[in-house]
Amino acid sequence: MAPKRIFMTGASGCIGQYVAETLIQQTDHELYLLVRNPDKLGFDYHARPGITICQADLRQIDQFGDLLKTVDVAILAATAWGGVQEVFDINVVKTLRLLDLLDTQRCEQVIYFSTASILNQQNQLLKQAGQLGTDYIRSKYDCLQQLSKLAIAPKITTVFPTLVLGGDERKPYSHISSGIKDVVKWMDLIRWFKADGSFHFMHAQDIAQVVRYLVDHPPSQELTANTDDVLLTNRLVLGNPRLTVNQAVEEVCTYFGKKIYVRVPLSIGLANLLIILFRIQMAAWDRFCLNYRHFTYQNPVNPQTFGLPTYCPTLSDVLKISGIP
Repeated sequence: MAPKRIFMTGASGCIGQYVAETLIQQTDHELYLLVRNPDKLGFDYHARPGITICQADLRQIDQFGDLLKTVDVAILAATAWGGVQEVFDINVVKTLRLLDLLDTQRCEQVIYFSTASILNQQNQLLKQAGQLGTDYIRSKYDCLQQLSKLAIAPKITTVFPTLVLGGDERKPYSHISSGIKDVVKWMDLIRWFKADGSFHFMHAQDIAQVVRYLVDHPPSQELTANTDDVLLTNRLVLGNPRLTVNQAVEEVCTYFGKKIYVRVPLSIGLANLLIILFRIQMAAWDRFCLNYRHFTYQNPVNPQTFGLPTYCPTLSDVLKISGIP
């Protein structure tokens, strides 16, 4: 396979660093990495020829207009998390501007990172995400709605990560991974409760393997037109199989050798009572999530979907990788 020219944003983030390192180590593709601060990169971008650091902010994307006309693949992993103006400028305005700068004839694929938080259980847009979501979630909701209007739209593969794990001494930790040790401290209390809820998770290393596969195997129109295929309409939810909250607690307890004797159902009513008693402040989106509970999706995709080994398929693997004995 001939090397491709790839332009990537967000290479200094948690997912971005795993993706960039995987493409450097496992492919010969020519990489152009847009980063604000190269010092934050925890991988060796001098490891081989064909890697160029484009030091700039996404808000300066117009200065790379000529380069963008020459790329075969664009991977858009950059995101802003806080500050209303910055979030919508980066996650919507400048992301759409970058897509407009691509050559629709030359560029064969765009891999755009959204979030599974904006989807319902049928993989359709969740209207509450656009109404009650955080600035970050609402920006992703808004951007997705506008993608279909672009000339490059048929070439866009949108990926929706579920709960993301990842990070080590070289790479930044995801929000979930950074809080694992704190949750573990409460397992002696948590194991006495059971709750109605479910979710998916996926390690950034596994996300990187899926991205590498997609770079070399762009979804064909034949596949994406098939409503029974996992690649429906070029939208892929990234996650391991569905896991209930109770299954998660049981698996973690087994890992630590803790027995579960009696479990008290943690109903919504009881949860609301505890919120009142402990005077817990909850935003509108937090309240919605408490009541929604099942953040699960149809046909989640992971490396195994494409016949690839999975780096982190279970919660026990999560704990081992996180260095928790």
